[in-house]
Amino acid sequence: MNLAEICDNAKKGREYALLGNYESSVVYYQGVIQQIHKHCQSLRDPALKAKWHQVRQELAEEYEQVKGIMGTLESFRSEKPADVLAPQWEERPEDPAVWPPPTPAEHRCVCVLKRPNSAVKQQRKDSPSLQHRGAAGPGGRGQANSKPDRQASRDARGTKAKDDKGKKDMSGDAEQKKFDGTGHDSDLVDSLERDIVSRNPNVHWDDIADLEDAKKLLREAVVLPMWMPDFFKGIRRPWKGVLMVGPPGTGKTMLAKAVATECGTTFFNVSSSTLTSKYRGESEKLVRLLFEMARFYAPTTIFIDEVDSICGRRGTSDEHEASRRVKSELLVQMDGVGGALDNDDPSKMVMVLAATNFPWDIDEALRRRLEKRIYIPLPSAVGRVELLKINLREVDVAADVDLGLIAEKIEGYSGADITNVCRDASMMAMRRRIQGLSPEEIRALSKDELQMPVTREDFTLTLKKISKSVSTADLEKYEAWMAEFGSV
Repeated sequence: MNLAEICDNAKKGREYALLGNYESSVVYYQGVIQQIHKHCQSLRDPALKAKWHQVRQELAEEYEQVKGIMGTLESFRSEKPADVLAPQWEERPEDPAVWPPPTPAEHRCVCVLKRPNSAVKQQRKDSPSLQHRGAAGPGGRGQANSKPDRQASRDARGTKAKDDKGKKDMSGDAEQKKFDGTGHDSDLVDSLERDIVSRNPNVHWDDIADLEDAKKLLREAVVLPMWMPDFFKGIRRPWKGVLMVGPPGTGKTMLAKAVATECGTTFFNVSSSTLTSKYRGESEKLVRLLFEMARFYAPTTIFIDEVDSICGRRGTSDEHEASRRVKSELLVQMDGVGGALDNDDPSKMVMVLAATNFPWDIDEALRRRLEKRIYIPLPSAVGRVELLKINLREVDVAADVDLGLIAEKIEGYSGADITNVCRDASMMAMRRRIQGLSPEEIRALSKDELQMPVTREDFTLTLKKISKSVSTADLEKYEAWMAEFGSV
């Protein structure tokens, strides 16, 4: 079965329906539904077969809608011209009825007859476009009453457009503003638009265990200026940059998303690949365009992950000229953002959040612009218990599981390590259940048979396989750097 042919037939059926050629549309819909039915019979994968059944059901619903439109139009065709025109003959007998020219079959949508006035009669003789339109538009501009046939045709052709518009209105996309890329390369604008993760990442403070000091500082740097704009002015102006330093997997990215959610800002997730181009001079343009778009979508949070890869120390022997220009443009734009904040209200605020695992490789000028430099440490004992509860809230836990005891055993584990421990332990019961079964028997298992609670033995086996990812030497390097350059 040619899948490309199935897609092409479905596309043609929809296009003919939108153009008003419902008879051809019905034929294509019938053909593609039969093709999908034959294709499903040849499939062996139940999941893939279920997806094709769903596609067939959706096309069948569209087919019924087109048939319904055809039935509505047939009800208009069933009216007799004499019955429609009789009252008009009595009102104005001096103006005879004029039959419109015959309409080609491929353009015929509605055949309700109307009596045009003399001006429209002369215009129809002179205008080929009106002849081509046929009975769909016999009325003149000066006619006050709306035409039922024109309205029916407009409703029929605009069914899909109205449905799409309704979906947009429900999702709120219609109210969101769009950046005008006039004067910029459209490809660069599109590439940055794709990096707007969300205007609401939906990550809250409660989703992040522990890290109370980091949360407090980020609230003061970003959230409070939005709530108290009159206070954060002059020397109390908001911080223009915050650098989060810490081992991998401690929650730096989640903190950035929580900041964007709590103060309702647009969230830009920027990496080194986002601001890199093979063409000379485009990387600098991308940096400048990024900050222009951030000011347009303000209030905005620009999160630069692994900032050391973008703005490493300048003046080294292995530094390329293009890399130096990108760093210089980034530093200039960050100073521009800070200057804009001096007099603007917080609703126009652009906050730069940066995260790195190698703070000692960052350029000194960037370190100065990131005025607040906070340490995101490994979770404490209380934080480890909270992380276990957060990760296990969707699974059943046996009564013999002591989360406090497990938290003691995973001392030195990062947040990502603890998540891996919980994920592996939650799969232990499933592994025991399917051990020794054939593929057919595994597919026949119900969901309830696999929903078994996580036991203490599961955690014991998991901790033997998963070790911590951060060494003691790494922690000492972070603490030494924070002692010298930290700004909490």
